[in-house]
Amino acid sequence: MTQPRYDVVAIGNAIVDVLAPATDAFITENGMTKGQMQLIFSPDDADALYAKMGAGQVISGGSAANTVAGMARLGSACAFIGQVADDELGDAFAHDIRAGDIRFDVAARPGQPTTGRCLVLVTPDGQRTMNTFLGASHFLPAEALDRALIADAAYLYIEGYLWDPEEPRAAMRAAIAVAKEAGRKVAFTTSAEFVIDRHRADFLRLIDDGQVDVIFANEAELVALTEATDVEAAIARLAPKVETLVVTLAEKGALAVAGGTRVTVPAEPVAAVVDTTGAGDLFAAGFLHGRTHGLDLERSLRLGAICAAEVIGHVGARPVADLKALAAQVLG
Repeated sequence: MTQPRYDVVAIGNAIVDVLAPATDAFITENGMTKGQMQLIFSPDDADALYAKMGAGQVISGGSAANTVAGMARLGSACAFIGQVADDELGDAFAHDIRAGDIRFDVAARPGQPTTGRCLVLVTPDGQRTMNTFLGASHFLPAEALDRALIADAAYLYIEGYLWDPEEPRAAMRAAIAVAKEAGRKVAFTTSAEFVIDRHRADFLRLIDDGQVDVIFANEAELVALTEATDVEAAIARLAPKVETLVVTLAEKGALAVAGGTRVTVPAEPVAAVVDTTGAGDLFAAGFLHGRTHGLDLERSLRLGAICAAEVIGHVGARPVADLKALAAQVLG
């Protein structure tokens, strides 16, 4: 097996985040569940909610895209596969990800729907409530995959959020097959409980068939996936089936189980929680960078915690501080 040129190639939603402050009352009045993500299926509904929002910031986002953005800032070689439309937001997304030294070659899709967007409402406690119109990202075809690129990466990283629509689901299945044939590893983030509820059988089948090497989930997602009675039962059920299971524990830190070894690290201290958007994405960035650069489980978890702490200290799901410098202060 040849040495891979890339550390990670990620497949995910290519979307742009619009972040604005909001009150708890606004969340309730508009029928949302605080801290959760819901899909918006109509562009008219997305426009209506956007009109109600206060002044905010426009920042490129998307779960897997955020992860490779963090990895690239740490020094990993990364590429991203996702679908944008031939419009202003699509141009912004493509510019941002390429400016982050991440390879992005998928051609923009002409016509409707528009590039996906996530309307993120941030309450004073830093919690984010996301309302996502996936738009063009729903139409990523298998033909858009660069199979040589996927085979040339140590890890293929895929997000559960993109499993819903049929076309990108087929693309991700094809990508997994390419990665496995090339002897590469597949990492998968479960994304959200509502995604698991819709696709639990599919996800478990992938795991049982040995198609997933690394799983990222928070406590609630892990319990939902396994339908276990609690987190410990869920870990006992799932850990033996994958090479590495990574579970984020919010303010309690994170744990990983690999080859019968279990390691737990505390959360990194944060001066103030400003916006939790992207915390899990950046945790995965730190962990995967660690694993692709020879760090053990504990140091990889610590690097994930460092990256997560950085991103929740400001608005937006992409890092703004020098992650290499932050990592050096803790890891040496």
